[in-house]
Amino acid sequence: MFKTIEGAADCEISSVNLFLKARNVLPIEIHHQICQVYGDNAMSDGMVRKWVRMFNEGRENVHYEARKGRPSLVNDDLVLGSTKDYMTRDVSQFLICPYTFLRFQALYSMTFSAVILVAGGRIL
Repeated sequence: MFKTIEGAADCEISSVNLFLKARNVLPIEIHHQICQVYGDNAMSDGMVRKWVRMFNEGRENVHYEARKGRPSLVNDDLVLGSTKDYMTRDVSQFLICPYTFLRFQALYSMTFSAVILVAGGRIL
């Protein structure tokens, strides 16, 4: 049995894919060998076939390219800015003010006392 390599980089698996494709190994066998070494979730059979097709079309780069379409709305500056904002925010808005807490406590005490009176002095 082979030792499984966990956490391999995507480009490493794509490099293995390119190497085995260059040796004329069939895509299904490439997928089988990748699963043996890198685990069952390393790369799907469909993705192996896609990479083999791209290599057959002349691609040599094993790194994923930036995807076309809508750019990400989250960037490092946004994350850092929101973290700084969160760390400097006044936390008093999240706390119950003491007056509200005392009113709630008094209301709770009155309700609890009324329940005891209704029950004839017995705690249910």
